[in-house]
Amino acid sequence: MNPGPRNASLSIFQLLACGALIVTLSMGIRHGFGLWLQPICLERGWSRETYSLAMAVQNLMWGVAGPLVGWWADRQGATRPVLLGALLYPLGLLGMSLASTTWQLMATTGVLIGVAQACSTYAVVYGAIGRHVPAEQRSWAMGITAAAGSFGQFLMVPVSSTLIGWQGWQGALWSLALVALSLAPLAWLLRHDRPATGHGVAPALTATHQTDRRTGAHPNRGPNGEPLHAGLALREAFSHPSYLLLTAGYFVCGFQLAFIGVHLPSYLKDHALPPGVATTGLALIGLFNIFGSYFVGWLGQRVRKAWILAGIYALRGVVMLAFISQPPTALSVGLFAACMGFLWLSTVPPTNAIVAQMLGVRFLSMLGALVFLSHQMGSFLGVWTAGKLYDHTGSYQVVWWAAIALSFGAALLNLPVRETETPRSRLQAV
Repeated sequence: MNPGPRNASLSIFQLLACGALIVTLSMGIRHGFGLWLQPICLERGWSRETYSLAMAVQNLMWGVAGPLVGWWADRQGATRPVLLGALLYPLGLLGMSLASTTWQLMATTGVLIGVAQACSTYAVVYGAIGRHVPAEQRSWAMGITAAAGSFGQFLMVPVSSTLIGWQGWQGALWSLALVALSLAPLAWLLRHDRPATGHGVAPALTATHQTDRRTGAHPNRGPNGEPLHAGLALREAFSHPSYLLLTAGYFVCGFQLAFIGVHLPSYLKDHALPPGVATTGLALIGLFNIFGSYFVGWLGQRVRKAWILAGIYALRGVVMLAFISQPPTALSVGLFAACMGFLWLSTVPPTNAIVAQMLGVRFLSMLGALVFLSHQMGSFLGVWTAGKLYDHTGSYQVVWWAAIALSFGAALLNLPVRETETPRSRLQAV
């Protein structure tokens, strides 16, 4: 018997508005970190590999902390994790501005900001959306949130560039630390997000997703009807071939986005393009991904999401190949940014919607974060490898070709993903 709609005071509008603003701020700040690569390296006397390694550690910590933060959010709601992010993000930005040794840079820019991002981005917010939004609207709602993250990039990259010009790179980080504190009141507005425990389920689920149509299993229960616990959810996920394929493909997404986001400004400067071209390019990526994320979220309600993901990865490979085939110009950078921006975070809504569709929403934050861990392992390699190879070869060309090859590989990995298959029937016999 269900205990009733305990979460009724958290409306879908409030959830989406707060979730979108949280992702806007958190993702918007991080998308501008490539603008600090050269100023910090020049003043501190560090190589590009050193800064790249700090960014790589940040991405890895985001991924490693994600499943733990997701498990916490699945048990107690989104508010406490986001509040922790509102504390760690400003501390990390302040530490980044004051770091004078490489280990200080790794600890602040890498560890503190990485954990803060795990607390204040997609895994936590999407878990809350999964608990409160009906299944038939979930892809659309996740698309709105991903689009908000893109708006944050469109908004914050020019702001970061302007702050660096006005206040210097250190003063700009102090200003962003103040901006990051605004995550706290947004977290408080989500305080009514209380995941169901025991035999209760969130109100949105009671009317829309009671049982798996193929097996009769409840999305928030174990194979024999018992309340689903984290261990069983993990066992179920890792016995699901499509979940593993989805996870492997997401590695490529992280590799590409981290490499381009951090190293594109330096790549363009190496080709004698003015700094404003890089700022405009990063902002255009954010602008066009607003449309891409929303469109893909809408499309995911009508077309198989695995096919959408395969198409996104294949198109990324084509766009990157066209971009590096000629020396970059202001026009080609704009076209590249617009096309890549449309495909940038558009992988996020279908990936998380597939996880929810395959495995239910009770532990969506944790299971989505495990897929995202693969994404961040790719991010680690994409950022660090690019910096290391540049210091050794003086070029990013090898990394571009690796990103292109991986893109077509990810497209092939996503084609056989089955969105409705569930191993619950197999586990019943175990």
